[in-house]
Amino acid sequence: MSAPGGQRSWATMTPILSATLWLLCAATQVCGDQNQGAVFLREFTLIRRESLHDDFLSDLLNNHKTEDPGTGGGDNGLELLDEQLTKASSRTARSEEDRDTLWDAWGSWSECSRTCGGGASYSLRRCLSSKSCEGRNIRYRTCSNVDCPPEAGDFRAQQCSAHNDVKYQGQFYEWLPVLNDPDNPCSLKCQAKGTTLVVELAPKVLDGTRCYTESLDMCISGLCQIVGCDHQLGSTVKEDNCGVCNGDGSTCRLVRGQFKSQLSANKPEDTVVAVPYGSRHVRLVLKGPDHLHLETKTLQGVKGENSLSSTGSFLVDNSSVDFQKFPDKEILRMSGPLSADFTVKVRYAGAADSAVQFIFYQPIIHRWRETDFFPCSASCGGGYQLTSAECYDLRSSRVVADQYCHYYPENIKPKPKLQECNLDPCPARWESTPWTACSSSCGGGIQSRTVSCVEEDIQGHISPVEEWKCMYTPKMPIVQPCNIFDCPKWLAQEWSPCTVTCGQGLRYRVVLCIDHRGMHTGGCSPKTKPHIKEECIVPTPCYKPKEKLPVEAKLPWYKQAQELEEGAMVSEEPSFIPEAWSACSVTCGVGSQVRPVKCQVLLSFSQSVADLPIDECEGPKPASQRACYGGPCSGEAAESNPEETELIYGGLQDFDELYDWEYEGFTECSESCGGGVQEAVVTCLNKQTREIADETLCVTSRRPPQLLKACNLEPCPPRWEIGKWSSCSLTCGVGLQTRDVFCSHLLSRETNETVISADELCHKPKPTLVQACNRFDCPPSWYPTQWQQCSQTCGAGTEKRDVLCKQRMADGSFLELPETFCSTPRPVSQQACKNKDCPSEWLLSDWTQCSVSCGEGTQTRNAICRKMLKTGGSVIINSSMCPPLPLSSLVRSCALTACTRHNRPAQKQSPHIMALKNVYIQTKKQKKLHFIVGGYAYLLPKTSVVLRCPVRRFRKSMITWEKDNKRLLSSVHITIAPYGYIKIHRLKPSDAGTYTCIAGPAREHFVIKLIGGNNKIIINQPAGIREEEGTRKSSLNEALHTQEKHQNGILFNRSKAEKRGHLADPSSQYDDIVSRLLEQRGWPVENLESWEAQESTERNASSEEEQSQEYSLPFTMVTEQKRLDDIIRNLSQQPEELKDVYSKQLVVQLADDIFKSYLENQESVFKVQGRRIGSAMAEFPFRKQVSGFTSSLRTSSAEAHLPTSVELGNGSRRPHRKPAILRKISAAQQLSASEVVTHLGQTVVLASGTLSVLLHCEAVGNPKPTISWAKNGAEVQYNDRILLQPDDSLQILAPVEADVGFYTCNATNALGSDSVSIAVTLAGKPLIKASRATLINTESSAVTVDIGSTVKTIPGANVTISCQVAGVPEAEVTWLRNRIKLAPAYHLHDGSLLIANVTLSDQGLYSCKAANLRGEVTESTQLLILDPPQTLLQLEDLTTMLLISGPDIPSVLTSPSGTRLALNPGSSVLIGCPVDGHPAPNITWFYAGQPINMRHNILAAGQILQLLNISDGYQGEFSCLAQNEAGSLMQKTSLTIREYWWSADRLMACSASCGNRGVQQPQLRCLLDGTEVNTSHCIEKPKPVLQPVACNRRDCPSRWMVTSWSLCTRSCGGGVQTRRVTCQRLTAMGSSVPMSNEACAQVAKRPVDTQICNRQLCMEWVASSWGQCNGPCIGPRLAVQHRQIFCQTRDGNSVSSDQCSALPRPLSTQNCWTDICGVHWRVSLWTLCTATCGNYGFQSRRVECVHVRTNKPVQEHYCSWRPRPANWQRCNITPCENMECRDTTRYCEKVKQLKLCQLTQFKSRCCGTCGKA
Repeated sequence: MSAPGGQRSWATMTPILSATLWLLCAATQVCGDQNQGAVFLREFTLIRRESLHDDFLSDLLNNHKTEDPGTGGGDNGLELLDEQLTKASSRTARSEEDRDTLWDAWGSWSECSRTCGGGASYSLRRCLSSKSCEGRNIRYRTCSNVDCPPEAGDFRAQQCSAHNDVKYQGQFYEWLPVLNDPDNPCSLKCQAKGTTLVVELAPKVLDGTRCYTESLDMCISGLCQIVGCDHQLGSTVKEDNCGVCNGDGSTCRLVRGQFKSQLSANKPEDTVVAVPYGSRHVRLVLKGPDHLHLETKTLQGVKGENSLSSTGSFLVDNSSVDFQKFPDKEILRMSGPLSADFTVKVRYAGAADSAVQFIFYQPIIHRWRETDFFPCSASCGGGYQLTSAECYDLRSSRVVADQYCHYYPENIKPKPKLQECNLDPCPARWESTPWTACSSSCGGGIQSRTVSCVEEDIQGHISPVEEWKCMYTPKMPIVQPCNIFDCPKWLAQEWSPCTVTCGQGLRYRVVLCIDHRGMHTGGCSPKTKPHIKEECIVPTPCYKPKEKLPVEAKLPWYKQAQELEEGAMVSEEPSFIPEAWSACSVTCGVGSQVRPVKCQVLLSFSQSVADLPIDECEGPKPASQRACYGGPCSGEAAESNPEETELIYGGLQDFDELYDWEYEGFTECSESCGGGVQEAVVTCLNKQTREIADETLCVTSRRPPQLLKACNLEPCPPRWEIGKWSSCSLTCGVGLQTRDVFCSHLLSRETNETVISADELCHKPKPTLVQACNRFDCPPSWYPTQWQQCSQTCGAGTEKRDVLCKQRMADGSFLELPETFCSTPRPVSQQACKNKDCPSEWLLSDWTQCSVSCGEGTQTRNAICRKMLKTGGSVIINSSMCPPLPLSSLVRSCALTACTRHNRPAQKQSPHIMALKNVYIQTKKQKKLHFIVGGYAYLLPKTSVVLRCPVRRFRKSMITWEKDNKRLLSSVHITIAPYGYIKIHRLKPSDAGTYTCIAGPAREHFVIKLIGGNNKIIINQPAGIREEEGTRKSSLNEALHTQEKHQNGILFNRSKAEKRGHLADPSSQYDDIVSRLLEQRGWPVENLESWEAQESTERNASSEEEQSQEYSLPFTMVTEQKRLDDIIRNLSQQPEELKDVYSKQLVVQLADDIFKSYLENQESVFKVQGRRIGSAMAEFPFRKQVSGFTSSLRTSSAEAHLPTSVELGNGSRRPHRKPAILRKISAAQQLSASEVVTHLGQTVVLASGTLSVLLHCEAVGNPKPTISWAKNGAEVQYNDRILLQPDDSLQILAPVEADVGFYTCNATNALGSDSVSIAVTLAGKPLIKASRATLINTESSAVTVDIGSTVKTIPGANVTISCQVAGVPEAEVTWLRNRIKLAPAYHLHDGSLLIANVTLSDQGLYSCKAANLRGEVTESTQLLILDPPQTLLQLEDLTTMLLISGPDIPSVLTSPSGTRLALNPGSSVLIGCPVDGHPAPNITWFYAGQPINMRHNILAAGQILQLLNISDGYQGEFSCLAQNEAGSLMQKTSLTIREYWWSADRLMACSASCGNRGVQQPQLRCLLDGTEVNTSHCIEKPKPVLQPVACNRRDCPSRWMVTSWSLCTRSCGGGVQTRRVTCQRLTAMGSSVPMSNEACAQVAKRPVDTQICNRQLCMEWVASSWGQCNGPCIGPRLAVQHRQIFCQTRDGNSVSSDQCSALPRPLSTQNCWTDICGVHWRVSLWTLCTATCGNYGFQSRRVECVHVRTNKPVQEHYCSWRPRPANWQRCNITPCENMECRDTTRYCEKVKQLKLCQLTQFKSRCCGTCGKA
């Protein structure tokens, strides 16, 4: 258990320190007896006693006691200690990098020397050699790099205080540490307290002690080691000025400045500077008489002061302050980081001014922090999400306002990031078309739409799918009712009184067409209109003559009603629409008024009005002219003719009421735009004075009906339409809500028709789309982090994650809490990875013990091939499944101490390598060759080599190999066997070099060179060099001189150094001789073809290696190095002019001798094996080969060495010519001959006695042709029975039936080729020369092929099929076509068949049958006619297919010159490709020359391309490419997509009939090919700029103008308001001209200028008396009381509170004093902690609410105004002792009874109790 200070507990530390002192006592004799608890080692300071074995300590201590102190026993004891320690330490396997060293592997790390504050740990290793090892046997690292708590004290002081109870010079002292010793900082020097005595109590301090107080450097093993701020040994990393390790200084800023105080007695102090929390390197200097003092404020709000009265260092709020006070200045230093906010102030002390300079580094506490991504904008199908940036306070860990971060210019606000999200495709959904137009405009109709199931991909393409995919969502309705409101109806008002007071008269009523909203409108049928007048009889007798006709008393309001009625509205039915009456034709007297009457109809789809002919409208046409009276003219009598007066006033003489109702204008429009409603104002007027009278004076029954009319019908300007907020993305913390906001344009409120416009058309600021929601703290919950990387890359690994208990706060930040705060089960923090099986690997066992007890031996270990499975298990598999394992991984040497020899040492013989000094030249391809070190080998590439190193007196497993002086390691290409040999698989150019076998001090070399193309040695080239024959050197002399020049005379013109026996390059000394041997004509060597090209072919060959004799090298020439050394020596002694002649002779002689010795060796081999292979093989003619070969070797004529272009005697060059094979006639073959030799063009018949067949092939040409052989069209595979002779003849030994066939000799050079065949057959059934090739002819007019091949040709060519037949007896040839014998019409010649001018009818299978007495054989050729693609002329079939594929879909056919088709967007199209050919062409479609990547369907085997729902992206050229083996044809068509566009060619009605404001707005229409379509099609198109056109710019007639009403004289109960009424005329210029009232009175009645207002009753708030003071407590003795508030009229009648809402409402609650609230919280003492250590201890106490006076408990809600104290807390949060297993809670007996010991949380806390269970 750690002590409170974080150091090792003194109960344990004291014995360790005591042991250290005891070890020192042996040398200093100043110690008393101490308990031996630790031992002191020279390599490190401390070893814990528990880590050493008892026998080790007893041996050590006994040895120590028995040693004589005066005999240096201490050193022996330390050596013994080292030896015992070596035995006691367990070691891991040696690491890979230490394999070749003498050190053992490093041991495990020791326990840390400290538990906090930075300690040291060490690791040891031992030396495996009896000799000394280079390097150290100990290494260190730092550990426990966490700060100790303040109460822990200084580590060096603890070590000094450990000596307090040890006498020094006979007395006890209290020792204090001596710090920062410059001479020896790592010795333990202590000073006796209160004295000047300084003593070095120990030569070394404990590991981990700081060297100096202000540095991290620590003492390790008595030496001061550099430690960086990253706590790593040897690191030089330092903190920056901000306190960040290895930082760049960007997290703080330098603050410096100067302050001049101007203090006085009236202003005793002033603030210098505020230094915030976390600042570093603070320094202030005050110069002057004033004094500095400090004020502090912690983050918890605790304030403090310090007057800085004296010099010294002290702590102020846990921050170290260094203050120096001088007579004339004060210096204040604080290294920081400050743990509180400091305010430095200056206090007045004298008359003179003071100056303060300050400098410090201030932390940047506000930083931008990028937020998480907001919720995705779409739940599927691909959306986006954004991040934001928030200003974060590093001190409080809270988000603050952005301006805090703007304060620091260093802070750069991160830009928002955008990413795609929810890219998974959306599930299928229902999608509908727009509703059709309603079937009826009123009274209830229906409208329909189509609903289909669609899918949308990530690109936004929508495609229809089967309906079952949408079955999980309800299908939308396809039919709905519409216009269900009632149709307009005629509404008849009450009848007026009869127009007469006696007798018969007339009465009238108003009949209006009223719609479902009660508005006056049009649309009612005139046929059903009720009549508006009828006769009436008053049962009162008249006393004057009866009138001839009833008089129509047209009341004023009736006249207005009739005018209102006549102002009919345009409807969807044709109707008469009268316009306004013109002004009266006269200003006085009787005149007339006219008005136009039009027949008009409303077009519903465009909401525009159209004029119709008059006869289209039914019913009576309204009058277009009427009489008018302008008043009496000047000079006329006021009284007029009674008849005229009756005419004008309509016989109102008899209507003598003084007051009557009249319409007085309309109310304001209910809507400012889009169509509103106005109501006619009805007033009671005095008919004489025309003044408004009280409504009670008019007859109520005659009040005219309510009239409504539409107004402000112009469309509203665009405005923002705002959708509802979505649900909050989070239920707590801070979530986000989004809503839809779009710019909407309401065209008509009647039809509620709106269109969506661009955002810029809405002028007001756009409302926000996102808002925060649910801003309150979340309950604590678990927050897992991302899974970390798997512990294993394969097999069974685990992945971990952190699971933290956090609380999301209302500002979006997270607060980390203890795990007990989260009540839900904790998510798993570890799980198995989903890995795959591991690749196979070797599992190595431990090394065995050294094979010897002394001296040099070996160690071995086993290896098995293992595969780790993903399930965690492993399986042992075949070792071939693992990569090759080098031998050195299984065997290694070990060297122990030298053996003690008792006898006289015998003379030790050194190892000996038995080398062979030979030179090997490979002349034929072989799979594998064996050699012994010591020689030179010139080999062909791709040969496998086994190189042995026979050795005596040395272990073969200890042999090592080098190549070119570099260590050679085993690999896939080169295998190093433990039996003294290496194997190189398939030589390649990089394998050339010098290989060295090393057996102890013995070394032998073996040089490998490669022979490249044209028998040239590859010299330091990465690959074989291929040279053409034409580039050969012109002569042998030239070749020699050139080579000598290139080699700087290495061989034949040697330097002085070489003549003394020192070769410049020993590995190249035989290159020149070998090159000359290879250049000899007739040398049986085949030119090396490109081995890279052959590699894929040879790789498929059998990998089994042929068994061969170890030292018998077939097809490899061998000579001794001594022979070549003699030649070099002889040549070096010859004069320069004779060297060339001698070199030729010596090389030719050498070649002859080499080949003779090879043949003799081969003959002896055959003789030995002859008994087994039979007599037939023994007769093989060796001498024929030898004689021919040696004669060619001895040939020295110019012909033997002539290159392909040699200068002849006359100085001319031989001309270049194509190859030609010489046709020679051989003698007739004797069937009894055992050897058959023949030339080309013959037939060889194999008999039972035939042992050999030799086929000659001679060719001429310049350059010299290259000869190759083929059998039945395939290259001949040479082996030990089928040989290629030096003269290019083909020899077949012991022929068998499989050798039967046609052998073809091919001669090739750069100008062309020639070939001739020879048949080898049995005496039996015939043989046909057949080919399996395929010939495609698209150009030539004549074709010749061998039978057996396939011919594809164009029509019109001449085809010749050759059928070459061989057989004994001679065979008869028959031709068949499709297995039917051919007619004689075909041309047959020499067994060949000629088909002239082939057509499609000649296509078929042609067979050649050869038959004789022994049997028959047949070979066939398939003839196919190719017809290139061409345009199809008969289009009926393709047209029919187009109609079937889409009956109503537009279609177009492609053509070579191109066609065109124009389409509407959104439609589909079928494109046909009319093409024909044989075989049927393959059709590929392209768009703009590239393969089509848009949605399309291919129909009718590629002949039809279907495009659906086309858009602008489909506009362009589509082409179809038809291809077959005969050619190709490209046809094309171009699609043009018609475009939707906006048109503004029509104007709307003028906005004004006169004045200067009349404008006509252009009418915006969406057009497609001149036809108007729905505006939704043009939404994507830019709208044209609309310019209004001026109209009706003329003077207006005079009219009344009114001002706004004044304020009402009373707020309630009825008041009066007035306005000013004037007569004015608006001119065409826009100015208003005042006119006389008479001018306006002729046009309209003068508006009223006074009206009654605020007629509503007066209201007021009334409050009841206050209730009792018994509400909830809100403070000490403070509660709340209530009263009721009512709204009532002034006469006492209660009304709804809403009617008083405009008045200030009185308070209904107030605070009051009461003794009931005199309460406070009372707490008891804490209970004992449930644990003494660990993380699970807690304690509780009782908390209750009590009354202050009675001290009795009351209900807790009385105390709720004050925070409730905590009733439980954690306690004893200290680490438990690691070594001791004991309970840490007092509930362990219960845990044991409940059998909960197996649970993790109880297993550790109840360790003692559960351990006994």
